[in-house]
Parts: sequence; C-alpha cells; structure tokens
Amino acid sequence: MIGYVTLGTNDRERGGKFYDAVCAELGVGRMMDNDQFTAWGEPEGGAGIGLTKPFDGNPATVGNGVMVALAAKDEAQVRHIYEIALANGGTCEGPPGPRGDGFYAAYFRDPDGNKLNAFVMG
Repeated sequence: MIGYVTLGTNDRERGGKFYDAVCAELGVGRMMDNDQFTAWGEPEGGAGIGLTKPFDGNPATVGNGVMVALAAKDEAQVRHIYEIALANGGTCEGPPGPRGDGFYAAYFRDPDGNKLNAFVMG
C-alpha cells in the first residue's frame, strides 16, 4: 500500500496554496510542515501527499507518465475538486466525466505541472 507520494516543486508557497485548497475539500490538512517539506493527510496514518524542493538542488521537473490519484466520495466531489484545482493555479488535463464502466474522473495539473486526478469508482 502507498504511505505517501512526494512531488517536487520550485515554489513551495504557491504549491502549498494549491494543495491546502484541494486537500481541504478531501477533509485533510497539513500534517507536517517544515523548512524543507510539507505533507497533507491524516496524522494517524493513511495515504498522504508531500511537496518539497528536490534534495539534489536541481529544479523540480514533471515525471512523464506519473500521476497521483485522489479518491473522492462521489461524482459531485470529483467536480468540486477539479474546480478548486483550476481556481488555485491548476490546469485542465481532462474535465470531469465517465472514463469507463463505473469510473468517473477529472484530470488536472498543479502549478508545477504535476499531474493529478480526482476519481470515484462504482
């Protein structure tokens, strides 16, 4: 099982604003925040997402084919997360809609270009 996913950023303040808004809709806030790393999720455990400048000091870049999927409670929340993402500097990679039998998703990128989606199955 995934414990957490870390994404690179070149601007933690801008990225933090984006993830504060998206994660608030998912019912979680910052569980770790220091000079190097910010993480959102449940402090008691469960999957989380982290944001940091790369350790090697080089600029953060987007991994081709890498995507983080955020589980939503229903189709309305998928749409709302998508709207929140775009309102906070994200860009569209595919509007909300059905993507096959029982799978509903919206795709977007954060301000650094990392690809995410919000989805619900069933």
